[in-house]
Amino acid sequence: MAASVEELEQRLTALRARLRESRRAGDSTAGARIRKELREVEAKWEAALDAEESLQGSPAVTPPVRDEQRPPSLPSRGAVPVREQVYQSLTILGAPAAPKLISSVYEAFFSESLVATKLASLRRDEERSFTAQGYSRPYYICAAINHDRLTAARGLLAVSVWSLEQRLITPLSPRADFLRHAIGTAEQIQRLDNAGNPPSEAAWRLLRRFALTIPGAYSEALRPDPERVLSAARAEAEVHQGEGSRERIDAARRAREQLSDVQQLFGARELHDALRSGGGVL
Repeated sequence: MAASVEELEQRLTALRARLRESRRAGDSTAGARIRKELREVEAKWEAALDAEESLQGSPAVTPPVRDEQRPPSLPSRGAVPVREQVYQSLTILGAPAAPKLISSVYEAFFSESLVATKLASLRRDEERSFTAQGYSRPYYICAAINHDRLTAARGLLAVSVWSLEQRLITPLSPRADFLRHAIGTAEQIQRLDNAGNPPSEAAWRLLRRFALTIPGAYSEALRPDPERVLSAARAEAEVHQGEGSRERIDAARRAREQLSDVQQLFGARELHDALRSGGGVL
């Protein structure tokens, strides 16, 4: 029988406590094992929460977003192109993200929906456009880059104006980027509150999801405290930033030396693709 959301949350709490103990003891082997288990339980918790929400039915329709709620440099009336919807979501998140999260963020903070399946060919379309026209657009939706092979990280989108270091995916990136997503979401909720635009219930649910897996961020209140989430997420993010900064710097240096402009945005070609086209080994 599958574990309930509450049972999984209890396991997450216990695992986070064990992770803190392993860090204090300086036991990196145990810490790595616990982090792996933590990621597995987090994935189960996400699935269980999705299943629970689907049983409760679709959420109520939220009122349209006012114009001042949108970034001033982006369109606020009429249909927004998919690439701009993705750009708005990624700007809030501040780190590479998967289509499902990008869609959830857009629907939480804007009045229109963003169907994740529409993103399937977006990166390829953007690469073709950049290859043909270069830097003719202010931004492109591009790829996150694997730090070792310098290839495109599957299923993760980024923004071309971000630095290479920000778009690189290292072994620590899943957690570090998760914390960056939490920070961006909490900051956006604060901006809306300060502007007198109450965040939607979907935005609060999104922040709650982040808070549940960040030590010190969650409380039993109906809505999570954005400032508390920010404080807890930033504290943990400092640890990951210190551990992964050298890896990012080295990989970014290699990418700038070895890759063309197109490849720096969309990744080096996979080995089998390069061989098939006669390009040789990367």
